[in-house]
Amino acid sequence: MSELKRILHVEDDPSIQAVVKVSLEAIGGYQVQSCSSGQQALEEVEAFAPQFVLLDVMMPGMGGPETLTRLSERIDLAQVPVVFMTAKVQPSEIEHLRKLGARDVIVKPFDPMRLASQIQAIWDASGK
Repeated sequence: MSELKRILHVEDDPSIQAVVKVSLEAIGGYQVQSCSSGQQALEEVEAFAPQFVLLDVMMPGMGGPETLTRLSERIDLAQVPVVFMTAKVQPSEIEHLRKLGARDVIVKPFDPMRLASQIQAIWDASGK
């Protein structure tokens, strides 16, 4: 099983982006590439070669679901788990996101102290 090191985080809110980056780098020891839009993620994904993608659902322009579809044309989502972050937690919406190819959904507001362990647990469950 390989060790998770590189996480691509796509989030349009600068304050959430900062909290996630600090949480994952300081607590989890991961290398985090922050993108402010789906378009930026598409431009940077291949050079960064993430092992894991954390993706906001609601973003202006290209939302999370469309970003996921476009990312799947550039990287192998069977090898790179994608997890959505969203405040919308109706079971039907979570099911819809999973059908799009998301490995899991992390609910906002999230606990910055637990985020790294949540991501590690999803990584471990994915069998990478």
